[in-house]
Amino acid sequence: MQYIKAYYVKNINNEIPRTHDLLKIAMLANIDLSENRKDILQNITLFNIEARYEESKRDFYKKCTKEFAEKNIEIIMELRIWLMKKIKA
Repeated sequence: MQYIKAYYVKNINNEIPRTHDLLKIAMLANIDLSENRKDILQNITLFNIEARYEESKRDFYKKCTKEFAEKNIEIIMELRIWLMKKIKA
């Protein structure tokens, strides 16, 4: 999620940590996160891993019903808006 990386660049350093772990980047950026937002970031990171590696793809695709996708898109969009506000602050 580029907004976490943008926050990191704006507030910490131009060199973003080389990891796909969004929670780790958010913690390094000193973003104050609720437990719910931490869980969301962990889930998004898992989506990346599950969709990337062959052994995980099949199971991930089975989970990805229309309802699953719609629910998670809504959650991610809410997180995106929250992060955009933090970047502008």
